[in-house]
Amino acid sequence: MQHLRLIFALTYTFILLTSCNSNLEEKQKTTPEDPVAKKDTPAPDTKPSTVNDRPPIINIMDTVSVKRIVLCLKDSAASLERISVKLGVLYGTKLAAVIKNNNLKVTGRPMAWYNTTKAPYYFEAGLPVDKKPVKLPGNFFIKEIGTDSVIVAHFYGTYLQMPLAYDALKDWMKAHKKTLKGKPYEVYVDDPVNNDGKLKDPYKVQTDIVFTWR
Repeated sequence: MQHLRLIFALTYTFILLTSCNSNLEEKQKTTPEDPVAKKDTPAPDTKPSTVNDRPPIINIMDTVSVKRIVLCLKDSAASLERISVKLGVLYGTKLAAVIKNNNLKVTGRPMAWYNTTKAPYYFEAGLPVDKKPVKLPGNFFIKEIGTDSVIVAHFYGTYLQMPLAYDALKDWMKAHKKTLKGKPYEVYVDDPVNNDGKLKDPYKVQTDIVFTWR
């Protein structure tokens, strides 16, 4: 699945993470590749982007996912611009309210699953939490991630180059004769905005694209 990374939505996301879990240190980044990795695998050759002479950095790791309880909410948008607005509301308002009301703690970085690549866009936004809520409002649900074999593309680059990371993961799957299990998902590891409120160099902002395989 290929889609564009949504910079503005992530700004809201990391404000949320700070307010919801003040004890979570900035250096703690619990991403799906946290366990001891099986091995590092160089990314397949990628073509330079047509919109930027500088190619993205794509490092592929063959590893094992961490068990997670992810509080999720589905939504849809008519355009990519609307997705960014919707994600901001989901992470910063709706999910945050349920987390607060259920005395939950955020235990990882924001996550997203994309079900379509063309408008209208259907997607799921989620935040990892420490436990299952006793009762959830309508439309909210829990997605559980097990201990599975995964490949993770650590992506650094512009959002227009992100499809190259998906292509690299597909090439790895084909080369290793693996089959995709479930839907790929993204983990937004780094805040794209610095302490001064300015956008960081996109080549220093990490997004993880995760493929579970069998």
